[in-house]
Amino acid sequence: MTPAAGATAGCARESSVGEPKARFRDLTAAEWIKIRSLRSTAWGLLLAGSAVVALTTGAAWHRVRYWQNPGDVHPSLVAEEISLLDAFTSHAAMVLTLASAVFGAVAVTGEYGSGLIRTTFTAVPARSAVVAAKAVVVAAVTALFGAVCALASFAATQAVLRTMCEGIPPDHPSVLRLLTASAMLAPVAALAGLALGTLLRHGAATAVACVAVLLLLPVVVSDDRHPTALLAHALPFEAWSRLALVESMVPDGAVAYPWSTAGAWTVYVVWSVVSVAVAATVVHHRDQ
Repeated sequence: MTPAAGATAGCARESSVGEPKARFRDLTAAEWIKIRSLRSTAWGLLLAGSAVVALTTGAAWHRVRYWQNPGDVHPSLVAEEISLLDAFTSHAAMVLTLASAVFGAVAVTGEYGSGLIRTTFTAVPARSAVVAAKAVVVAAVTALFGAVCALASFAATQAVLRTMCEGIPPDHPSVLRLLTASAMLAPVAALAGLALGTLLRHGAATAVACVAVLLLLPVVVSDDRHPTALLAHALPFEAWSRLALVESMVPDGAVAYPWSTAGAWTVYVVWSVVSVAVAATVVHHRDQ
């Protein structure tokens, strides 16, 4: 080894020893800076949240304006069922799912499009740690977003429905389950979007994939047959539908293959864990 080469190697060793490895909290802080530095992030979430609350409030207003109470239905039963049905509608859940999935996808595809991902992985060779930090930030932001949407929707719809009936108190067990399921649907969809964005790397293609997997697939898959029912029950939107279900309004035997709320919560957890695992595996084995 020449003296120059020895000096270079010594400098490299000193640099590697003197420069500490990036801590996980540093990675999450960096990912948070990336996300909040984009103006489109705040505006996109604001518009999506406004659309969610507008849809739920509009459904409640339509109920008050045009619905008439059948004489043979007990008023308290009507109040509970209507309040739960309109507190967070399926259309609002679709908008929340799509907005969150696109948010998670953009957190990845934006870096691939600008080439910043190469700089990130050069600075932090531990790619799995980068993905984990990105997933934590995306999940935290969308969980807060989902909680705000769910609580705002509940408050707005109950204010409208109280002009017709008593409504339902916030401490009702079904309300807690509905609001939690609606709020947690956002981070589940966001992590799925993050995984799809890591796989496809292209914004438009990932958006189409998010719509197809998270919104179209639950519509086309029937739960009338056992194999397709199993597939339907494994989807996040169907899990939300199960958690938002008002059991008192479903006659016995109306559902061919019923499933439990515990199974629906499990779907949420599995999709979140698998999405992060897929994203970490892809960036670990693929050139950037």
